[in-house]
Amino acid sequence: MFLRLAPGRRLLSCRARLLQCRSMKTENTARSASVLSAFRSICGEDGVSLGEAVREQHGRDESVHRCCPPDVVLFPRCVEEVSALAKICSRHSLPIIPFGTGTGLEGGVSAVMGGICFSLRNMDQVLDLHQEDFDVTVEPGVTRKGLNSYLRGTGLWFPVDPGADASLCGMAATSASGTNAVRYGTMRENVLNLEVVLADGSVLHTAGKGRRPRKTAAGYNLTNLLVGSEGTLGIITKTTLRLYGIPEATVAAVCSFPSVQAAVDSTVQILQMGVPVARIEFLDDVMMDACNRFSALSYAVAPSLFLEFHGSEGSLEEQVKAAEDITQYNGSSGFQWAKDAETRERLWKARHDAWYASLALRPGCKAYATDVCVPLSRLPQILVETKEDLIESRLTGPIVGHVGDGNFHCLMVVDPDDPEELHRVHLFVERLARRALSMDGTCTGEHGVGLGKRALLCEETGPVAVQVMQRLKDAFDPRNLMNPGKVLLPREL
Repeated sequence: MFLRLAPGRRLLSCRARLLQCRSMKTENTARSASVLSAFRSICGEDGVSLGEAVREQHGRDESVHRCCPPDVVLFPRCVEEVSALAKICSRHSLPIIPFGTGTGLEGGVSAVMGGICFSLRNMDQVLDLHQEDFDVTVEPGVTRKGLNSYLRGTGLWFPVDPGADASLCGMAATSASGTNAVRYGTMRENVLNLEVVLADGSVLHTAGKGRRPRKTAAGYNLTNLLVGSEGTLGIITKTTLRLYGIPEATVAAVCSFPSVQAAVDSTVQILQMGVPVARIEFLDDVMMDACNRFSALSYAVAPSLFLEFHGSEGSLEEQVKAAEDITQYNGSSGFQWAKDAETRERLWKARHDAWYASLALRPGCKAYATDVCVPLSRLPQILVETKEDLIESRLTGPIVGHVGDGNFHCLMVVDPDDPEELHRVHLFVERLARRALSMDGTCTGEHGVGLGKRALLCEETGPVAVQVMQRLKDAFDPRNLMNPGKVLLPREL
């Protein structure tokens, strides 16, 4: 007796078999003696790893997507080696997966078709610092904290802060942002130029080699095309970034509200008043309760705002007074503020420890973060509906948000060994994203598309936009070697 599959099921089964065959062929080619010898001739014996532990380390990020290890991990030391290695991969039709620090949240480093992982940690030089021009060029092994440590004593800093100590080139590849975006923008606004190795090994400088103007109207904006491309168009081997002067003084403040609506209303009014707030973060009552338990704090278990102001000594007093007046008008209580570093750190401890406080709600489980972004006016509605959905779905999911941008995260704590719970999480994430789309928002404000939100990208941008993206992908990477399977769904067979 034979089981008849529906046409859709037959197509999926056929695709799965085809991908499995391609993966096996890739593995055999990648590990052939001639290919491995060619790799070693470029980056040395120590620059090529077939070890299972190393491959598994480079086949996963911080997401819940399963580990898909590459067949080989390479550790190039310079752009010339990256280019030469890419040419070998191109010659043998081997997929290429760039790897920075592995802190992504949407499965962007999974080698879903096998292939070669380019681990860029050995390229860790700060190459050009121009203090008077407020810019710097770095290699992909340089992290956010590493750069700011290097800049110590110059009076400059790089403010884009996604939370993790991520690779700066990786942050460009995912168009990362974070808590400071309301004042300083995202990576998209702070990248001046990129050096990118393409699938055929050629080297592209998106704004021209060595160029770093603050603005340009010359030709197509290739820099912003590559920012957020998630490794699907090329390997970013250098990025030139904007820097900022370290503010003369910093003040932090915290207050709680009777409702989500009151907290969001305060945010909108603070921005409308032109108060140059540097950070304005939202934590819901569940997150505040988790932080109180985890860090032995005594904050009100209520929707809360955490604010930070940057500026001169004289201007900060006015900013804080204006923010306090606005929040009190909207019913806030317990407004606290601090200027010295130790007290600021104590005030913001709940926000800084949010991830670990969430994990402590269910010891032994794993945290999975998903994010969406909506216009500010729709934020109260989506937050209320999301909290109701979490309760109905029987999921633990404290909420934190970069409320000044309309961007928020659900930090769901799940048992990775419970397939039924993981299924509920998957369904919840899809509902959340579609809820954001129905409110004129986006399915991801920060984390990127990766593996998990490819279908949602189609719903968000529409078929014409996806077709244009596919044509761009084909132009940059006609054989689909660069991080295949990410961002865009596979073509129908």
